[in-house]
Amino acid sequence: MNLRSALKSTWCRLTGLHAAATTEGARKTALLPSILSPLRPGANGQPALIKPTPANLRRFAETPVARRAINLVKDKIASMDWQIRVRRGHTTAEIPDADSKLKALRRALEEPNSSDSFRTLFEQVIEDTLVGGFGAIEMETTGDPEAPFHLYPVDGATIQVDPAWKGDPTQPRYAQQTGRIGTDALIPLLDDELMYIRLNPRSHTPFGLGRLEVAFETVNQFLSANRYAGRLASNTVVQYALWLNEATPEQHDRLIRWWQDEIEGTGRVPILSSENKPEVLRFAGGTDADLHIAWQEFLLRIIANAFDLPPMLLGLTGDVNRSTAGEMADEAFASAIVPVAKLFAEHITRDLFAKRLGWREFEFVFNDLESRDETEELNIQIQLLQNKVLTIAEVREMRGLPPLQA
Repeated sequence: MNLRSALKSTWCRLTGLHAAATTEGARKTALLPSILSPLRPGANGQPALIKPTPANLRRFAETPVARRAINLVKDKIASMDWQIRVRRGHTTAEIPDADSKLKALRRALEEPNSSDSFRTLFEQVIEDTLVGGFGAIEMETTGDPEAPFHLYPVDGATIQVDPAWKGDPTQPRYAQQTGRIGTDALIPLLDDELMYIRLNPRSHTPFGLGRLEVAFETVNQFLSANRYAGRLASNTVVQYALWLNEATPEQHDRLIRWWQDEIEGTGRVPILSSENKPEVLRFAGGTDADLHIAWQEFLLRIIANAFDLPPMLLGLTGDVNRSTAGEMADEAFASAIVPVAKLFAEHITRDLFAKRLGWREFEFVFNDLESRDETEELNIQIQLLQNKVLTIAEVREMRGLPPLQA
């Protein structure tokens, strides 16, 4: 008896519990412990979970700082050059109709439905992924060999996930809340019908964690500080008072009425005649420090950290010079853009090509992820050609170009 068997036997004797017999490769552990995962009713009587606070996340995504951080990632990924190629371990010769399938996949992705292009569709899904970690795309086959599928963007906040799904492709894994009443309240979706993209996946929840969710409290604090500074700069917040020594209540009331009726908002020069000179009491320093600029800059740095961006890209250029700007831009590309782009590429390859179509020989890749410097990439490829490490056909394939005609 090995150590594992001995420990299992000891545990069974102490607890009185015996491991249930399962098939080879089947899972024994619970996917989501109920103590950490409050359940709600889902499709077909199955328990499901719903993503919280989508309305507040959408509202915060429309503020200037959050919009800048989202657009930096979203616009770069959506405008990248991409290609569809044969996966490693396969060759074009062993795939029937490889060229026609590659062209069909390219055409279908360029025109995913009747109203969207590749960029407009994926901009919507990338935004949902960054905001709440719940990007979703509906995948439907067409039966047309020229355009084998259609893709439709889905509001990821309306998607419920069945935590009890056991991997059966014939059972719904997802359900969309439609807001209707009756049988149309939930639309069940199979695993191969929905591409559900989770950012920052975790084991205790079926949902991802969006970057705006991480920065939610900080964005709220920044908006509050910014609104206060705006009111202060527009003189809607008074930071001083007049002190009249030994003034009677009648004189006090008369001065207030005179100031409000004759002076306030008119631009006239106020002239006071009294036995004692009025004294101005200031409640603050009367400088830019009252706007809490340093505090707002600190919050901007926290927001940038939540989006994996250097503060320079959110407008904080005080500690940036020519020698560090290039390194920060490269860091932003590597930490904020590359992981999200690779996540989307993997989902397209696995969910769309492999699961939905059954074409596991192809993969989707972004060309710009290999190297940001076009000159550096070109020099590397030239050296590999000169040393006969790569052939011209392989280099053309790496660059997304068709093979040369004989």
